[in-house]
Amino acid sequence: MAIKIFIDQGHNPRSPNTGAEGNGYAEQDITYEVGRSLATLLQNNGNFEVRLSRPTSDTQLGTSNASSLRVRVDDANSWGADYFISIHTNASSSSSASGSEALVYTTPSTATNLGEDILVGLNDATGLPNRGIKVRPELYVLRKTNMPAVLIEIGFISNPYDANLMANNPQLFARGIYNGILDYFDL
Repeated sequence: MAIKIFIDQGHNPRSPNTGAEGNGYAEQDITYEVGRSLATLLQNNGNFEVRLSRPTSDTQLGTSNASSLRVRVDDANSWGADYFISIHTNASSSSSASGSEALVYTTPSTATNLGEDILVGLNDATGLPNRGIKVRPELYVLRKTNMPAVLIEIGFISNPYDANLMANNPQLFARGIYNGILDYFDL
C-alpha cells in the first residue's frame, strides 16, 4: 500500500497569502518548484502516492489568508494523506541568517522524527546549516491536519546565498527532502 504524502507548496502566486520576497525572488515561486520536483521524485519511487496543494504555478487557493490555509488542510484531510509536508522559505531582518529548520506541532512526535530526517537530508544535499526542530503549535497547517505534519523552512530568502541556491537549484532541495523521507521510512 502506497504511503500518501501531501506536499503543500507554501503561499499563493498572487494575493491573498503571498509569501516572503528577497534578493529578487518570491517565496511562492521557489516553493512551487521545490514541491513539483519533490512530487516527481516520490512518484517515481513506487512506494508513494503524492498530491500537491498547487498542481500548477498559477493555482490560487482560497480568497483570504485563512481560507488559503484551510483549503490546503481540508484537501489533505479529505484525501486521507498519511503525512503532510509544507514547504516554505524563511526570512529574517539579518541577511546573514542561513539554513533549514522544521516546524512541528509538538515534540516528541512522529512529525518531529520525520522533520529531523528531512533536515539531515537537506543539510547533506545543500550544505546549508541544520537549524533544528522548532515547536509551533499555533500554525494552522500543523494544528488542523489529521496526520503528522511538518513545515520545512528550506532556507532564508533574505540571505543572498540561500536565496540564489533555492531559486536556481530547486531540485537540490527536493532531493534533500526526498532523501530525508527515504531515511525516515528506511527505504
